[in-house]
Amino acid sequence: MASHIALGKKGELIAREFLRQQQYSILAINWRHRRREIDIIGATAECLVFFEVKTLATDLFGWPEQQVDAAKRRHIQAAANVYMERLPRLPPAIRFDVISITFQKDGTYELVHFEDAF
Repeated sequence: MASHIALGKKGELIAREFLRQQQYSILAINWRHRRREIDIIGATAECLVFFEVKTLATDLFGWPEQQVDAAKRRHIQAAANVYMERLPRLPPAIRFDVISITFQKDGTYELVHFEDAF
């Protein structure tokens, strides 16, 4: 497995654990529709949340959240529309969040949760 794929998987595991600690219910992981993917779909009592997880090995070239560009947002929103079409009823609210994870050389990491990012 390529190192960037392994890093992304590690970031998603960290993000899922963080979300569980924050009392989110995890509904789906790596949910796909055609070539589009949503990293994590979660929920609170009030809201359905679509999470994009971005992980970088270093902050030398910017922050992970900067990688969620307009095209990526459109892909996530399109996949979210398909996901919601398949629900028996629509949730009271939806939100698109970004979880940014940056690893340090010592193996520690910084996690930032951007609620309602787009």
